[in-house]
Amino acid sequence: MADPKGFLKNGRQVATRRPVDERVGDWREVYPDGGIGRTLLPIINTQASRCMDCGIPFCHQGCPLGNIIPEWNDLVWRNDWEAAIERLHATNNFPEFTGRLCPAPCETACVLGINQDPVTIKNIEVSIIDKAWDSGFVRPEQAEWLSGKTVAVIGSGPAGLAAAQQLTRAGHTVAVYERADRAGGLLRYGIPEFKMEKSHVDRRLAQMEKEGTVFRTGVNVGEKITGDQLRERYDAVVLAIGSTVPRDLPVPGRELNGIHQAMEFLPQANRIAYGDTELPGGEEQILATGKNVVIIGGGDTGADCLGTSIRQGAKSITQLEIMPRPSEERPAGQPWPTYPMTYRVSSAHEEGGERVYATSTVEFLGDGNGNVRALKVTEVDAKFQPVPGSEREIPAELVLFAMGFVGPEKPGIVEQLGVDLDERGNVKRDDSYATSVPGVYVAGDAGRGQSLIVWAIAEGRSAAAGVDAYLTGSTNLPAPIPPTARPLMA
Repeated sequence: MADPKGFLKNGRQVATRRPVDERVGDWREVYPDGGIGRTLLPIINTQASRCMDCGIPFCHQGCPLGNIIPEWNDLVWRNDWEAAIERLHATNNFPEFTGRLCPAPCETACVLGINQDPVTIKNIEVSIIDKAWDSGFVRPEQAEWLSGKTVAVIGSGPAGLAAAQQLTRAGHTVAVYERADRAGGLLRYGIPEFKMEKSHVDRRLAQMEKEGTVFRTGVNVGEKITGDQLRERYDAVVLAIGSTVPRDLPVPGRELNGIHQAMEFLPQANRIAYGDTELPGGEEQILATGKNVVIIGGGDTGADCLGTSIRQGAKSITQLEIMPRPSEERPAGQPWPTYPMTYRVSSAHEEGGERVYATSTVEFLGDGNGNVRALKVTEVDAKFQPVPGSEREIPAELVLFAMGFVGPEKPGIVEQLGVDLDERGNVKRDDSYATSVPGVYVAGDAGRGQSLIVWAIAEGRSAAAGVDAYLTGSTNLPAPIPPTARPLMA
């Protein structure tokens, strides 16, 4: 363990972000000094010392990956960074992603958090991996022997990358198919640069290529290569295609121009921030510049749209959420160690915009020329019923839907493979992540439904173990979670 009295002597301290007026003028990460990991180094040993000798570390149960958190906290406190990254990589292929993007259910399960501020687990994690990259501790891990078996991984998001890396290291020949022009999935084109610079993705992809993983980008599986062809060419297939069908809002006026899904808006902005001068197919960029913007949806994707709209120079931004405003304290019905639904402020929320709760959209109003000009909204009660007399208009020339996703796309590879679906429309799988079609496996949101990056990585690792056992008869790869696992939620 770390310092036995660390949690008594030291309070919680997190990374300091750049001033708002500075960071909204660029697309770089919101932290100074080259990123959050380097920003934290002067304070991170002290923060690691707060990890208690708690006997039963509930942070393990809070983390889907089963990260060995107390061990690497102790190693950071002792300045043994190489051993710390070894412990961290033992359970998490991509801590630079989770350390920036995960909502940290491990922290809400921290024993210290029962009556004090929890350990800054997420900050310690990202410090370990950033220090490891800077120190040369992250190196390609090539397989000692090849199995002669081939695997196709469809999708290069966190689930697909985790499965591919595990299977490559197990000695299989792995090809990752990605329909976009660059690998990374939503890590590449869904997450804004100010939350995670794409250099972190590029660096990890380069490591994977050196290990032997092959990336085939610009290939829309289901069109350029069919399900039958995949099964003919490869010994196993892993579907990691995500949950990409967006939830819509079919109210009057939906057909007006200026109403878009978040995943139409964000990828374009990410491409331009990345340095692209043209968009695929010559499409025109959706811009918030000079417009009144309304974002429907109060989650992380909505916050990403908010931060992006601010950087594009929106005139005003309103973020709507149909749920009531959460409390700032843990609700009584969501006791420790469950993940509580509390009021949270992201870096984008610090930068501007108005958050409006318990509000539902009734109609989109046009300007007479086919363009949206406003939303008619109403307040709702605890049963989501309209409150009489609360209707009002909110000006909007750009409306963005950030209401989540309802499942994987069915036309194309899913239909061609003929895999069974569950009652929610996700790809059905057994305890080894195998689908109803022999040799075809599924990992991440395509099977679980829309979830967190940490669950995607954990499922990718678990699916890889299932594939390895299918191909060789047994496996030494870890399988951290069963498909039926759920977060620590009330």
